[in-house]
Amino acid sequence: MPKTYTRLWGRVASFGALLRAHRKARRGHSRAVEVLRFEMDLEDNLFAIVEALNTRTWRTGPYRYLFVRDPKPRQVVAVPYSNRVVHHALVSVLEEIYEPRFIYDSYACRKGKGVHAGVARALKFIRAVSRKGPVYALKADVAQYFASIDRDRLLALLSRYVADPDVLWLCEEIACSYPGPGLPLGNLTSQLWGNVYLHELDLFVKQTLRERYYIRYMDDFVILSNDKAHLHRLRREIETFLRDRLGLRLHPKTQVFPVRERYGRPLDFLGYRIYPDRVLLRKRTILRIRRALRALSRKAKDHPDLAARLRRTANSYLGLVKHSANHNLYAWVAQFLTDSVIELGEI
Repeated sequence: MPKTYTRLWGRVASFGALLRAHRKARRGHSRAVEVLRFEMDLEDNLFAIVEALNTRTWRTGPYRYLFVRDPKPRQVVAVPYSNRVVHHALVSVLEEIYEPRFIYDSYACRKGKGVHAGVARALKFIRAVSRKGPVYALKADVAQYFASIDRDRLLALLSRYVADPDVLWLCEEIACSYPGPGLPLGNLTSQLWGNVYLHELDLFVKQTLRERYYIRYMDDFVILSNDKAHLHRLRREIETFLRDRLGLRLHPKTQVFPVRERYGRPLDFLGYRIYPDRVLLRKRTILRIRRALRALSRKAKDHPDLAARLRRTANSYLGLVKHSANHNLYAWVAQFLTDSVIELGEI
């Protein structure tokens, strides 16, 4: 029987826990109007949350719906700032329970396990497999992942380790408050719970199928092998597991293919094209970087207040490009940044 955790509620619903959660939630948003309003009566607002949580009168919402490009259009939700404070308090406690249990090669929404770490690991795996012969990849993702998560199954998974009834009540309140199917994109809790849900797949692949070269980034995952037929068998077993155990299905674009050097087919994963000998950005990403910087530069000429934003954007792109072998693009962005600073007088 797995170890269960009780007496967690005081680490979620106390004044001190919520104050620490507020400090996390406000990072990068300290000048937002709703944050400033919350802080005007910070002590009273935190005590009001404590009271609502401990009397189980706390409720989620109302939800606001936004559309973002990431890079394709997605609908995300936003909840009131006071809700986000509660989410941070809850996630801080749950992360301590689940982080040690997650497999090493799960890379989404975890400290030190971002996109670039995932790309570096994939490159290492490709090179390791290539030493024994041709490299084949099973590249897959779960169709409509967050919308397909079964909330009852999720709550059952959480209760394996969490035995505090108040914490389970709060998890259920947040999970079931969303009027749509599954979990909403945008909630901090959804990110952690998305990993908890597919941790079951991780265990199946690593412990039952015993696959060494497996990487998952939320609902995208890759398995590498020298045996193409073996990967096709794995695909069928994984499809059955996801359907029967988690109520999920693989996206139709899931496929098995060879990964080759130079002018062959790369592993297209996490926004990069990964070859055995190098890593490159996707061509559409390169085009998007050039277009975005040029468009922002034109706007900044008429609106000088955008100069600082242009500089920050260019620097963020430099950080993205430096993890690839796109040396010409890196030089172009660096020169673009230098020229813009000179032209716009931004220091």
